[in-house]
Amino acid sequence: MHSSIGIGLRARHYQTLLAERPDIGWLEVHSENYFEPHSRAFHVLNQLAEHYPISLHGVGMSLGSSDPLDEGHLARLRALVTAIKPVRISEHLSWGSVDGRYFNDLLPMPYTRAALAQMSDKIKAVQDQLGRELLIENPSSYLQFAEGMPEWDFLAQLQQHSGCGLLLDLNNLYVSAFNHGFSCMDYLAAIDLETVKEIHLAGFTDKALEQGNLYIDTHSCPVVEPVWALYRAICARRSIPTLVEWDLEIPALSVLIAEADKASQIAELAMVRRQENHHV
Repeated sequence: MHSSIGIGLRARHYQTLLAERPDIGWLEVHSENYFEPHSRAFHVLNQLAEHYPISLHGVGMSLGSSDPLDEGHLARLRALVTAIKPVRISEHLSWGSVDGRYFNDLLPMPYTRAALAQMSDKIKAVQDQLGRELLIENPSSYLQFAEGMPEWDFLAQLQQHSGCGLLLDLNNLYVSAFNHGFSCMDYLAAIDLETVKEIHLAGFTDKALEQGNLYIDTHSCPVVEPVWALYRAICARRSIPTLVEWDLEIPALSVLIAEADKASQIAELAMVRRQENHHV
């Protein structure tokens, strides 16, 4: 497998990964699941970090909220970063708290100038405390605020104002584009690929409602062909570390690795073609 291709680490696969150490480029974990240094999860991650590069993907920092940064959360993340020495650290373009009360979800942002300034400041503060670049992931969404700039403009300006990197989730992009009726290619045209440091691929659920179909980002099935097509378009331009995610109805590790192999083949072929075009 190409060294740029990784999979999400899930508890179901701990023993197989420890025993067999399959050919995988890297592993990604949800940071908050490994904050407790005396837990079995942390012990497993520490062992696997000796063999695989690790990327930390946070879901609980609530960077889009008007709440101040949770200093306790940030301290635990900083300790995890020190212990594991991850190759990348990421969070979401979302919010999840009000007055210190947290929701179990990644909620949509208002894409306004005020929200841009506030989130940029919080990202800069996190990067200063970690001494590391933070990557921000584009969300999947099902509702939008009536006012504000397009998501792709907000994300591009957030990168410019805060100096963060971007995590481009192509499944989220495809899901949101369907739900809200915008063009994936318009979105990608607004993003500087040089600022994209990681890509996510996953599957979604097509839910039939009275008002029409809704795509839901469940990470519970294989990557669909239109998302693979977006990935081929990205790979034709440059190589970017890529993760295959599978969070619900988690299959055998072999199924997840097969998806990662497909991504690896696409990345390898694109790299060969870029090299050939460079020498023409």
